[in-house]
Amino acid sequence: MIRQKIVAGNWKMNGSKESINALVNGLLEMKGSNSEVVIAPSFPYLSLVNELVAASDFSLAAQNVSGEVKGAYTGEVSASMLGDFDVKYVLLGHSERRTLYNETDDVVAAKVATALNAELAPILCIGETLEEREANQTFSVCERQIQAVISKVGIEAFAKIVIAYEPIWAIGTGLSASAEQAQEVHQSIRAFLAKSSEVVSQKVQILYGGSVKASTSKALFEMPDVDGALVGGASLDAKEFIAIVKAAG
Repeated sequence: MIRQKIVAGNWKMNGSKESINALVNGLLEMKGSNSEVVIAPSFPYLSLVNELVAASDFSLAAQNVSGEVKGAYTGEVSASMLGDFDVKYVLLGHSERRTLYNETDDVVAAKVATALNAELAPILCIGETLEEREANQTFSVCERQIQAVISKVGIEAFAKIVIAYEPIWAIGTGLSASAEQAQEVHQSIRAFLAKSSEVVSQKVQILYGGSVKASTSKALFEMPDVDGALVGGASLDAKEFIAIVKAAG
């Protein structure tokens, strides 16, 4: 099955009105691509970016969302609020949310359910630590994180979910899984999903995230089960990000 590639830029807690205007204007110089290009600014800049990309084919993503629908949750942002700004995707379970803010598999699964109910497409982030990889637990960790979501929303919901495999040991470290290492894990993820539904497993787009660079992305995108990339630091450089998108085709 041919799956459209997705290249998503996670800007994390970076940017200002001036820098974001410059970055988006640089990105808008990108010529046509067969891949879906997604950008994920911080909450305060969603409205600005939405206006800047309104006439383009770019899709907008949020970096997180509350598991609650509305109410007295100071500092939180609801899924319906994101919908007001034409947000299509939301990153959920990013390793920084899991490790720095103690979001458990169950919390992530609840957020996935909330996002789906609001017709947002979750980009479900999963991945192992260096210690877990060295203990040969990569597959079991990824399966556990996926199973928590299956148990909450069911396997059929994964037709509307994107998975991003991001080994924690490769995020912001300059290290990156080789194309072959990424393929091995992506293939195992697809095989795990196939145990519940072969049809869904073939539809799900699985992205790789972890110090993705233009210089290494071509080999990565040639792997049969790598359907794109979740890009961190390199997405803050318009030329570098455009080069990654071009490598995806």
